[in-house]
Amino acid sequence: MSDKLRIVTIAAETAPFSKAGGLGDVARSLPKALKRNGHKVIAITPLHGVIDIKKNGLKKLGNDIQVEMDETKTLSFDYYKAYLMDGLPIYFIDRKEYFFNFKTIYGTKVANERFFFFNLACLKLIELLNIKPDIIHCNDWHTGLIPYFLKKRFQKSECLKHSASVYTIHNLAFQMGSDKGAGKKIDNGYSRLPRFADKSGILGINFAKRAIVNADIINTVSEQYAKEIMTPKFGEDLNRILKNRKDRVFGIVNGIDYSIFNPKKDKEIKTNYDYRSIDKKEENKTYLQKIFKLPQNKDIPILGMVTRITEQKGFDLLMQIADDLLAQDIQIVIAGTGEKKYEDFFKKLQKKYPKKVGAHLEFSTKKAVEIYAGSDIFLMPSRFEPCGLGQLISMRYGSVPVVHAVGGLVDTVTDYDPKKAEGNGFIFKEYESSQFLIAVIRAIETYQHKDAWKKLVQKGMKQSSSWEIPAEKYSALFKKAIKFKKENHKN
Repeated sequence: MSDKLRIVTIAAETAPFSKAGGLGDVARSLPKALKRNGHKVIAITPLHGVIDIKKNGLKKLGNDIQVEMDETKTLSFDYYKAYLMDGLPIYFIDRKEYFFNFKTIYGTKVANERFFFFNLACLKLIELLNIKPDIIHCNDWHTGLIPYFLKKRFQKSECLKHSASVYTIHNLAFQMGSDKGAGKKIDNGYSRLPRFADKSGILGINFAKRAIVNADIINTVSEQYAKEIMTPKFGEDLNRILKNRKDRVFGIVNGIDYSIFNPKKDKEIKTNYDYRSIDKKEENKTYLQKIFKLPQNKDIPILGMVTRITEQKGFDLLMQIADDLLAQDIQIVIAGTGEKKYEDFFKKLQKKYPKKVGAHLEFSTKKAVEIYAGSDIFLMPSRFEPCGLGQLISMRYGSVPVVHAVGGLVDTVTDYDPKKAEGNGFIFKEYESSQFLIAVIRAIETYQHKDAWKKLVQKGMKQSSSWEIPAEKYSALFKKAIKFKKENHKN
């Protein structure tokens, strides 16, 4: 086996072209890191309506490519090509009724139907390009049928018959789109797929389960989450099937792209700095207070949040402790969008505490990085967190994380011990509001000890969280998948 692999990575979103969350960041940064390691990598993603074709330099290369959905129905697609940084080619699948006509990446009424089509279109495009990949890297449920199709429809394809599949679970809570429950009841993961034309059948397919059953390797975005998803608490009703394949389940913590997240060079922040010039961070702090219309005081600790505003992210806990927390001499700033009840809560909180609370309730990359650069403490009280990028970015920018002990947060944040001067953040183990409050108070109290706090901040900033090590681990994982694929062929 050659050390240098041919890899196709497929995802529903890929930054900077399309991004709704952390998946978009990973789909951009991991392929780049793999390419730097000498692998031949291409990416495939849908042509969503949010993508500006002209601005992003997309070029149309083919049209009316036929895809047999089942024995009764054939659909077609066009495809475009552009490049990520470092000259990495990315192809876009275009079928307007499924993707480009929507000004959103997710949340359509044809979610399952369009990604059923997308999975087959990707494999058809790979054949058309004659790539013959060693690895097809699938990301989350939107690509979950690809491992199944490789075994059941493309097993004799000259381009694909030797391709191994790796399925990465970024969030197991999302399994097949809008009708997750139907998939749990109907699809056992093994049976022959129903006809595409049968809408009730399409709704009955659990894309994630299909991938878990058929992929050569199942991977998650942290070692801790790989363990958690095999338990009833975090397994989303798929824990048994995951446990049955535990010898094929692995975890690799995500990295962050240092060419993007770098306080020393970031053009989106007020003043650049690094761990050697940490005092300059104060200029970003007072600027953050200014843009959120809060009193400018460099001595008041700012608690920051950049997140989807949902129950998963711990907002039920935050609601319970808000008044007790704001009784402290602090300020809180948040950027993000999400569930209406939590957004409304922050609007009311802002009115109640106009000198202490700032909220930007819409997605903004600039506001996000301004919070990372200007805040002192970063809150991530997630109920579950497969990996989390926020804590990695916050430490990179010198904002100390307070996290719940789950998933990737466990793998990347260690609890601060003032006596030993060890740790890089503050952890609470039980998902309870009282425990969350205690952890935040610990952080606020530590902030008052300036010398200790400065060392804690610098420790986080110096921590290595780039994609270099994860990319090496993925390379090894891909080679393991190829080995498994060959062993299965022999059997």
